[in-house]
Amino acid sequence: MRFGKYVLLALKGCAMGMADVVPGVSGGTIAFISGIYEELIASIRSVDLTALKLLCGFRLKALWRHINGKFLFSVLLGIAVAIFSLARLMTYLLEHHPIEIWSFFFGLIIASALLVSREVKRWNAASVISLLVGAVLAYWITVISPVETPNTWWFILLSGAVAICAMILPGISGAFILLLLGKYQFILLAVGELRIGVLALFVIGAVAGIVSFSHLLSWLLRRHHDPTIALLMGFMIGSLNKVWPWKEVLETYADSHGALHPLVERNVLPSTFADLTGSESQLWQAAALAVAGFLVIYLIERIGRRLARKTSATEA
Repeated sequence: MRFGKYVLLALKGCAMGMADVVPGVSGGTIAFISGIYEELIASIRSVDLTALKLLCGFRLKALWRHINGKFLFSVLLGIAVAIFSLARLMTYLLEHHPIEIWSFFFGLIIASALLVSREVKRWNAASVISLLVGAVLAYWITVISPVETPNTWWFILLSGAVAICAMILPGISGAFILLLLGKYQFILLAVGELRIGVLALFVIGAVAGIVSFSHLLSWLLRRHHDPTIALLMGFMIGSLNKVWPWKEVLETYADSHGALHPLVERNVLPSTFADLTGSESQLWQAAALAVAGFLVIYLIERIGRRLARKTSATEA
């Protein structure tokens, strides 16, 4: 049973990794809906001075227990496997079946936001304001234009730190933040070509960023639980602007191979999309996949609750 638990954690990590390589979908959203979000934040937060002292004293077993090592290793393994093995598949699907994929994510995020709303124990003025702030902030992030940035070592470190913070926030995509910083294709190419120097700098920045940010987020969840959850829910709602399936491309950019990709887009109605592109809007397929995404989240949530009950019964 314990082995099955860690396999399930690795699969959840895999889903997080798949989401993190898509500009517009957050791995944090997957962590939230799969029921591991708060434990993930708490485990990351445990990488602190105590952990450093245990490491320097070579007390590895105590360190492993302190950082919730089995949990972190399982989730991080799943994320790494997804990023390195499934990045090409996700890129292919987004390139050749964009409307279907974005529709699936649209349904997924709506269901996620509804499930997250259950975690708010008391809706009051603070929670409602937090929800609105999160929605407006996420929406603003999705509409600002990407910028040209340097490929210097310090900016790669900074990109890693900022992107990883976004990756653990439901609704705010770390991949999209990288796109805004002008580093999405650069880092994706580094992953594909295994450019160790670039990846090492990015990982160092990411580790520094996530450890620092997890302390803040963990404190907020302990002291201001409901407004913080409402803020995260707002992030999800605001991010729906990014995953709307039908878009008009206003500007493009060329990757390292000379292929053109959308840079600046605006949302349009399905009928307008068909008029602009001369292609079918695929409205019925999109609707079916949005419903499928919605149902998948509820299925995952029900399975998660059932497994949690079984685990509780076993431990009792």
